[in-house]
Amino acid sequence: MQEFWFYIKLGFNHVLDLGAYDHILFLSALAIPFTFKNWKRVVILATIFTIAHCTSLALSAFEVMTVDVGLIEFLIPVTILLTALYNLTYVFGNSQTSGRYVHVLATAFFGLVHGFGFSNYFKMLMAEQEDKVLPLLGFATGIEFSQVAIILIILGVAFVVLDLLKVKRKLFIGIASILVIAITIPLLIATFPQ
Repeated sequence: MQEFWFYIKLGFNHVLDLGAYDHILFLSALAIPFTFKNWKRVVILATIFTIAHCTSLALSAFEVMTVDVGLIEFLIPVTILLTALYNLTYVFGNSQTSGRYVHVLATAFFGLVHGFGFSNYFKMLMAEQEDKVLPLLGFATGIEFSQVAIILIILGVAFVVLDLLKVKRKLFIGIASILVIAITIPLLIATFPQ
């Protein structure tokens, strides 16, 4: 049980690591268009992300698949950028409901990418482990808890901005998404494949 808690904490800290804020940035971009009224949708998206993230970890841990780390390090900020750009097209396009399946599929794909970004470190941690399933489940639990916490914070910020400060929803989503894009651009430049 102590080992399970170790991996829960590892998953929790993996997401909330401010030194590697790409996970927080992605979740922020994912949650920006949502409000408390439709919190279930964004939590479902986060859970899809968690499942995909842990799937790529499992593929790596069981040595089914490995991916070039340099490429993954570049693709992570690409996923953040695409999510923020999707927000802009979602808001400034006239269709508020279309693209739901695309959103789900993209989130799952992005989860796979982010998981491969952490897979080498996770694989080293589990090198001596015979049972790899329990650590993966603990890690997934930690990731899910931390992602829900981040989503609640973003929804709280949205509530303050939209309901208390009475900022128009399109303006909030536009400005927040542009801010995410501005923070992501240096990551893209720093990780661009040579």
